[in-house]
Amino acid sequence: QVHVVESGGGLVQSGGSLRLSCAASSVSYAMGWFRQAPGKEREVVAAISRAGGRPYYADSVLGRFTTSRDSAKNTLYLQMNSLKSEDTAVYYCAVKGGSYSYTKYYTQAPDYNFWGQGTQVTVSS
Repeated sequence: QVHVVESGGGLVQSGGSLRLSCAASSVSYAMGWFRQAPGKEREVVAAISRAGGRPYYADSVLGRFTTSRDSAKNTLYLQMNSLKSEDTAVYYCAVKGGSYSYTKYYTQAPDYNFWGQGTQVTVSS
């Protein structure tokens, strides 16, 4: 069992920045950030493999969002810059437990079996 808690969401103006944190009982797993806007499906924002390396980013956030992992703090971060109104959503951190490839990242929600409660990000235009 992996306990996951997101924090750092809030209200920000368009063009601003926020940093989300995901505290987990362990971050030695493949992990991902997802978001879900009202009336829309949950979509991947970023994903990182168990081994680290270059993360995956959705085209919509590439160049604006950066994810990083601090193993000493058991925390995954999502730095969000140049925020747009279309980034407004509940953001979730996900952890893929079990045994799997060390070098692969996962971009589908069903791939993950541990989720946080989500944190709201609202970008005002």
